[in-house]
Amino acid sequence: QVQLVESGGGLVQVGASLRLSCTASERTFSSYAMGWFRQAPGKEREFVAAIGASGKRTYYANSVTDRFTITRDNARNTVYLQMNGLKPEDTAVYSCAAAPRPYPSVEDRVYDYWGQGTQVTVSS
Repeated sequence: QVQLVESGGGLVQVGASLRLSCTASERTFSSYAMGWFRQAPGKEREFVAAIGASGKRTYYANSVTDRFTITRDNARNTVYLQMNGLKPEDTAVYSCAAAPRPYPSVEDRVYDYWGQGTQVTVSS
């Protein structure tokens, strides 16, 4: 069982930056692809970004490309989401997820483990 704990959310103004972190309990973290998803009130969960187990391959949602960057530090069992140029439409609960596979995916169904989420609120 992989436990994931997110941190780094908060209330910021338009244009600000935040860095989310997700730390995993699993010693074989380096064998898991990781993803970030978000869910706004009244909306479906949506894909944000994903990174392969080695960190070489990344995917981004069109809405965050050029503003968000996903990275990972396998020595620290941690994946990060650097968010720049935040917009009100980025307001959501952000959750990280782990998939026991080397390659990232935009599909939430492949991720077996999920964190509790961290709230990001962007005010105008």
